[in-house]
Amino acid sequence: MAKNRSAMKKAQLAKIRTLRNASQKSAMKTAIRRFEEAIATRDQTKIEATFKTATRLIDKVAAKGIIHPNFRDRKKAQLARRMKTISRQAENETATA
Repeated sequence: MAKNRSAMKKAQLAKIRTLRNASQKSAMKTAIRRFEEAIATRDQTKIEATFKTATRLIDKVAAKGIIHPNFRDRKKAQLARRMKTISRQAENETATA
């Protein structure tokens, strides 16, 4: 445990920052989960809207240093790939119908 006043303050700030970071990370994960749910519904407008929201949150969290830039890039690429696959499938369904 911290002994002097400045060390106690640093410990308290670390707790506050940890909670804030956890909240931001949770919001990012929720946005990603909502994108996955939109993919399950196959509603193209909802997919595009949730993709935009998720990528924006991922960028914000990475800019604050909560996640690594490589994780940001990898996650955005994964989401984009899923969105592209779904849009191709939707185009194929409308073309064959």
